[in-house]
Amino acid sequence: MVNYLLMICADLENLTNLEPHDGCDDPNFSYLFKVKCGCCGELSQKETCVSLGDTVPNSSEREPPISSKNASFVGGMELGFEPVDFIFGDGWKVESIAGTKYEGVDLSGEDFAEYDEKGECPVMISNLRSKFDVVK
Repeated sequence: MVNYLLMICADLENLTNLEPHDGCDDPNFSYLFKVKCGCCGELSQKETCVSLGDTVPNSSEREPPISSKNASFVGGMELGFEPVDFIFGDGWKVESIAGTKYEGVDLSGEDFAEYDEKGECPVMISNLRSKFDVVK
């Protein structure tokens, strides 16, 4: 079985601490991926959703189910699928350098821009990027 590590990056202007609404360990946060078949290379038409709290039946009947929190990214990966793209959606939080908290941030539009009244400055999230590394 291959495990994948998702790494995300974004340009933050006058912001810090971008993360899922209830933190990086939130078992209910939905991570959306585009996947491709490892055999034929066909890309999925729909996103595949994985949460840290999900469990996936193990291919061996004698082994217990696999927790996606412990196995990085499982699900269809045991069936020969590999992630090719991460879909940024809603449910993010971020904090301005002046301390203003923004919750429920929707990044499906690929950027976020507001004006921080407290800090008297514009805030922005842009240039969203993701990368998958194989974890051995």
